[in-house]
Amino acid sequence: MNWKLALPIALFAPAVALAQGKPTDPQTAGIVVTANQIDVDAGKLAKSKSKNKEVKDFAQQMITDHSAVNKQAAALAKKLGVKPEPSDTSKSLKQGAEQNVAKLKTLKGSAFDKAYVEHEVAYHQQVLDAIDKVLIPSAQNAELKGLIEKVRPAIAAHLEHAQHVQADLGKK
Repeated sequence: MNWKLALPIALFAPAVALAQGKPTDPQTAGIVVTANQIDVDAGKLAKSKSKNKEVKDFAQQMITDHSAVNKQAAALAKKLGVKPEPSDTSKSLKQGAEQNVAKLKTLKGSAFDKAYVEHEVAYHQQVLDAIDKVLIPSAQNAELKGLIEKVRPAIAAHLEHAQHVQADLGKK
């Protein structure tokens, strides 16, 4: 498995998922698919709006990695006979993503770059929290749990990359 792949699971505070109770495997699959698509969409927006090479490169990595994980998640769901189901968490993800994209669309230049990267830092930190506190403990199927555990290091790498880009933007 390519360790650069990520499994962004959340734009939500882990408390949202905990308040819902432990998600079922179909709900976990729905969260995974939703969260990955959100970061693909944000990456496409950043790639089209940013003039900064470092931001554009980061956005392309998010598009590539999250698209690949969605393919893996879809293949695993099909193999397991699990149909991703919506949940309060996946609905919250979509709502948060819509608000973020609406905000980003109003920004230009360095203001856009900083807002996009700041959001990516927060997003990936929340992803790590959600994986550790909700998704791994809740996953009933060993293969689903294994996929989440396998890509956790990549999420940490995405967080570090986003923090590096954020620090570089702060110098300009």
